[in-house]
Amino acid sequence: MTFETIRAERQGDVLVVTLNRPERLNAAPPAMFAEIGAALDAREGARAVLITGEGRAFCSGADLAGRDQAASQSPAKRAGDALRSGYNPLMLKLARLPVPIVSAVNGAAAGIGCSLALAADFCVAGESGYFLQAFVNIGLVPDGGASWMLARLVGKARATEMMLLGERIYGPRAADWGLIHKCVPDAELMPTAMALAERLAAGPTVALGLMRQGLAAALESDYASALDGEAERQMQAGATADAVEGAVAFLQKRKPAFKGA
Repeated sequence: MTFETIRAERQGDVLVVTLNRPERLNAAPPAMFAEIGAALDAREGARAVLITGEGRAFCSGADLAGRDQAASQSPAKRAGDALRSGYNPLMLKLARLPVPIVSAVNGAAAGIGCSLALAADFCVAGESGYFLQAFVNIGLVPDGGASWMLARLVGKARATEMMLLGERIYGPRAADWGLIHKCVPDAELMPTAMALAERLAAGPTVALGLMRQGLAAALESDYASALDGEAERQMQAGATADAVEGAVAFLQKRKPAFKGA
């Protein structure tokens, strides 16, 4: 598929999605999030997804420039409509994707870009990468699910710090906080993120997708419901060819060759 704001290409079993507006530090118009969604829908058997940004930034935030400036619609209304119809649908799609996601953060991951990066199962940042909730500086509020996501990732106190102070959280500090999976030297960012995506793509894809579902459900359910959900997902995973392969490989004392089915 041909896109205007992103590149999407298969590298083995990994779909690599690159935000591609480097002249705007990959600021994201609603069309970019729609294109990411289209690339995910057309992933054609890819068993993991890697998201990164071209140039000096991952994503510097939302870009509503050029949208309809009709006098009948206020800027606030335009922003709300863009979130509901443009940005939020992708965030939900990412949460429900049946394959694992890795993000590689080079430079700024700000505003909606911060939410996009942290929506991955594994967020890897370079040492110069940083996460920024800058809304307080312009009199707005976090979006893209940040108010839900940050408190669950780093707790109320640090989420409050990020949102109410609006300061950059660089890769090393983000890793210390547990906000991200790992911080690496800038030169090692893409090799590290790609190796992780390839490792996930070689795994039992159905089971990995069910794990994603279980983790998401556990954030919203009580203990008894979590136990019931685990039992249901265990039955689904146990019915796959990968589960049979895993058991046979264990008995034969060899590494399993998962096929994602």
